[in-house]
Amino acid sequence: MDTPVDARTLSRLKWRCRRGLLENDLFIERFFTAHEASITPQQARALESLMDLADHELLDLFLRRSEPDPAWHDPALHEVLQRIRTAPPQATVCSTRTRT
Repeated sequence: MDTPVDARTLSRLKWRCRRGLLENDLFIERFFTAHEASITPQQARALESLMDLADHELLDLFLRRSEPDPAWHDPALHEVLQRIRTAPPQATVCSTRTRT
């Protein structure tokens, strides 16, 4: 099994994954919350390849409205995409405010 990426590489990867669409950021944030401790160098490269896509193309992949181009034969890319699609939702905290 491959060694996970180091903290510096992970930090750079997270910065690279910041997107213009909030919806994409939410998918990616869930992925990192669930998998950041085990991301391998191959998976990091695959994630960077996904980040080369336009925001709407990326969202379509996340929502299963489209599938990766058949030219992408990279198993790590398909694995990362599957993990992003199935990352568990995060718990949300709702605050209640009382009016004074």
